[in-house]
Amino acid sequence: MTEKQREEQAKRLLNDPMFNEAFEQLAEHIHTTWIQTSVKDVETREQSWLSLRLLERIRLHLTSIVESGELARKIKDIHI
Repeated sequence: MTEKQREEQAKRLLNDPMFNEAFEQLAEHIHTTWIQTSVKDVETREQSWLSLRLLERIRLHLTSIVESGELARKIKDIHI
């Protein structure tokens, strides 16, 4: 897959309503689980926190792919 194809696919995912709904619902479910844990349930809280961070990292990775492609085009345009 070319860099341009990766960027286009990342844009499609980030703009897809179903993808965003899935992320939001999953994050909400994990956050609710985290909040509802007892003080003694350290393992579940830690797992929930890690899960929320992972969701964030996935979205940031996709955003980075898009932004890198846009930056590369801007740099290319400057040098032309």
